[in-house]
Amino acid sequence: MFSDSTPVIGPLGGLDVIALVFFLAGWIFHALGAEGYIVKRLSLTRAMNAQRAAWMATMARREVRIVDTSIMNGLQQGTAFFASSSLIAIGGCFALLGASDRVLAVLSDVPLAGDTARPLFEFKVFGLIVILAYSFFKFGWAYRLFNYCSILVGAVPHVRTGAEPDADTLMAVTRATRMNVLAGKHFNAGLRGVFFSIGYLGWFVDARVFFITTVVLLAVLIRRQFFSEARQAVLLQGRGNGSSIRPDSQ
Repeated sequence: MFSDSTPVIGPLGGLDVIALVFFLAGWIFHALGAEGYIVKRLSLTRAMNAQRAAWMATMARREVRIVDTSIMNGLQQGTAFFASSSLIAIGGCFALLGASDRVLAVLSDVPLAGDTARPLFEFKVFGLIVILAYSFFKFGWAYRLFNYCSILVGAVPHVRTGAEPDADTLMAVTRATRMNVLAGKHFNAGLRGVFFSIGYLGWFVDARVFFITTVVLLAVLIRRQFFSEARQAVLLQGRGNGSSIRPDSQ
C-alpha cells in the first residue's frame, strides 16, 4: 500500500499519484457526462444547447436584430472577462513560485497539512498553471467563435412573418446554431477548468484533502448539471404547451 513518503514519479508520492489520477478522472467523467456521452439524463448544458437552436430560429424571423447582437456582445464580454482572469491567475502562480519558502511555512501551520518538499510544491504550482493555461486557451477560442457566430448571424436572411424559410435560410440558421453551440462548448470547458482549479487547491494542503475537495467539487457540479433548479427552469420553457425543448427534437 502506498504512503505519502513512497516515491513513485519524481517528487510525487503514492497518495499524490492516486489523488491526481482521481482528480483527472473526475474531470473527464464530468465533461463527458455534461455533453451526454456517458449519462442519459439530460444535462443543463445540453438543454441550453437546444435553447441556442431555438434562439437562432427565432432570430431569423427578426428583421431588426439589435437584441441578438446585444446578447452576442454579452457572451463575448463574459468570455473575455474569464480569459483575462485566467491570465491574472497564471501571473499569481508565477509569483507564488518566487515566494515558495514563505508559502511552505504558512502551509506547515495549516491543520491536516503534511510535510511538503519544495520540489513537490513547485510541481503542484506548475500543475495549477497548466490548468489555468488550458482555461485561458478555451476562453480565447470561445471568444473567437462567438465573434464568428456574430458574423453568421448577420448572414442569416430575414424570414418574413407567415413565410416558410427556404433551404438556404435553414442552412444559414444551422451554421449559426452550430457555431454558437461550439463556442458555448469551449466556454464551458474553460469554466470547468476554473472550477476544477479550485478543487486542485486542496492538494497544496495534503493528498487526502485533495480527495475531499475533488469529491465535494464533483458533487456540486453534478448537482448543478443534472438536479438543479436552473436545469428545471430550462426544461419548463417549452413551446407553449409546457413541454421541454430537447436536443433530439432539433
